[in-house]
Amino acid sequence: MKRKAILAFITLAMLTSCGGAKASSDSVASASITITDANGRKVEIKSGGYRKIVCIGAGALRMYSYVGESSWLAGVEDIDNLDAEGRPAMFDGVARPYFIANQDSFKGLASCGKGGPAAQAAEAEKILSCNPDLVISEYEDVEKADALQKQLGIPVITLKYGTKGVFDQAAHDSISLIGKVIGREEKANALLSYIDTATKDLAARTQNLTSEKKAYICGLGNWGTTNHLMTAKNFEPFNVAHITNIADSLLSNPGIQSIDKENLVSAYKDIDVMFVDAAAVKNIRPLYAEDPTMFEGCKAVASGEVYLLMAYNAYYTNLEINLANTYYSAKVYYPEAFADIDIKAKLNEITKAFNGKELANEIYQYPQSFGGYQKISVEALFGGTK
Repeated sequence: MKRKAILAFITLAMLTSCGGAKASSDSVASASITITDANGRKVEIKSGGYRKIVCIGAGALRMYSYVGESSWLAGVEDIDNLDAEGRPAMFDGVARPYFIANQDSFKGLASCGKGGPAAQAAEAEKILSCNPDLVISEYEDVEKADALQKQLGIPVITLKYGTKGVFDQAAHDSISLIGKVIGREEKANALLSYIDTATKDLAARTQNLTSEKKAYICGLGNWGTTNHLMTAKNFEPFNVAHITNIADSLLSNPGIQSIDKENLVSAYKDIDVMFVDAAAVKNIRPLYAEDPTMFEGCKAVASGEVYLLMAYNAYYTNLEINLANTYYSAKVYYPEAFADIDIKAKLNEITKAFNGKELANEIYQYPQSFGGYQKISVEALFGGTK
């Protein structure tokens, strides 16, 4: 009996020990830390990461896709789900690399909201129906984010892109934040390192070069409203690649904005090279149909120095397209310094770094890409024959 009692005691001790070990492990996995999101909100999160995630607001899913796995999504907005009934379709003709790379994975996922430019607020009931454990949001209103978090009972992490696209520190910080929250810091850091290396490469190739050429870029800004008058003062891609931006001398305030038509026409004689973001083509065509002389007197048009860039703003900023556009602009402006750069190969390299796949062929095939990076004929492109 004494022997049996001893054996029973040992068995109980071993079971207790195993149970204690498991509890300790669970405790580590569910440990919490407090992070500061892109809008300065203090949010308590699990240090072990999340695997049931929804992304809401323009650009949130894109930025998550750069770092996270599509298999960790509990739902997507209708705009990113080809199977969603009544989905907003305004971007279906334009290349969004994150969508191209993941569209098959997005199909069949539950709806966490309609999405699209008309969606100006989170749809809490739809988010709850996805049963997520984390929300990543591009809605930047702090009070609304706090209210949504309280309503859902799970962390809501807000992001920011900033105004300088792929070169903006806010975008870098948001990528880093996502990596930290979902346990993908190494992948986030690798992407940020790639962006940093590319930025330094662009700057190094051009910093000691001089050119008397003046460049004009048009078609910037919101997808639905942009045209040949939408440009930018202090345009960061031009700053990085040391491209002289004629808008810097024509506009008073920095940022993307519409230039006065008369001011642009008066500057036509000084524009040596013109870049057109493909997003503007659909809006310029009807204007060109009404007035085929609208570019008359533009030096770049007369000399055939007009070049097509890929649309980088479509449901917020395609950061990888923004970077590829910068390389192409620099190659056009400083051809000798970028003689070794094949733009299609560079686009493949960039999309591989951001999206895990080489996507140049797919991007070029989209209707609103018009065949990809190229020198263009204004008459052919805006006249609708291309």
